[in-house]
Formats: sequence, structure tokens, C-alpha cells
Amino acid sequence: MKYIKFFATGLFFGIVLTKSEAISWFRIYEMFQFQSFHMYGIIGVAIATGLIGLQLIKRFKIKSVDGKQIQIADKEKGFTKYIIGGIIFGLGWGLVGACPGPIFILLATALPSIGIVLFGALIGTYVYGLLKDTLPH
Repeated sequence: MKYIKFFATGLFFGIVLTKSEAISWFRIYEMFQFQSFHMYGIIGVAIATGLIGLQLIKRFKIKSVDGKQIQIADKEKGFTKYIIGGIIFGLGWGLVGACPGPIFILLATALPSIGIVLFGALIGTYVYGLLKDTLPH
């Protein structure tokens, strides 16, 4: 019962992504072909929401639901690792037509081929876990 708020948030997020067509392969294809602003608008709103939310947390010292101070650590300086990671993420997104969040939404819409994508994502995560100590971070 205590996890109902997380389930409700995920359900709401899934409905919003579905209704905004953010899980549509066609919309993602349009984005990578620079044919439509639709997905860039959604991503831009997400970035703006995150920026505003983080600034509100920092300025007003908002506490977590447990009453603890929220600590936001500064990111480590680096350019190359973020570019390489972004390229790998973008290639996977472009090839599959879905980033990690919508994989589960597409699975819930009974799209059977997305099971292969989920399996590949899980294998990739497992392989990363095996190699993470040898990779530059």
C-alpha cells in the first residue's frame, strides 16, 4: 500500500507520454530527421521543468518526504565521457525508436516486439555492470 503513490505517478507519466505521442516511433523518427519540432518541444519542457525544480529545491531548501535535507551533488567536470555516453544513448534510441522510459509503456500497450528491446536493454545494463570498473568515468 505504501508504494501506491509511486504506481500512480508512473501511471500518470505513462499516460502523459502516450497522449503526447512521445512513445511513437514515427515521432522519434521525425525528430532524428529534423522534420518536426514535436519531440524537441517535449524534451525542452522536461529540461525546463528539471531546471526550475532543482532551483526551487536549492533556494528554498525543500526537504524530502522523510524530512531530510535534499543534497544535490555537483557533477564532475568532463566533456568526452558525456559526449561518448550521449552518442551511445542516441544511437540506441535512434535504432530502437524508444528510450528506456517508453520501453515499459510500449510493453504495457501490448506491443510484442518491444520485449526484444527490453531484453537487449537488460543485457546491455548487465554488461555495463560487469565492465563499469574498467570504463573511464
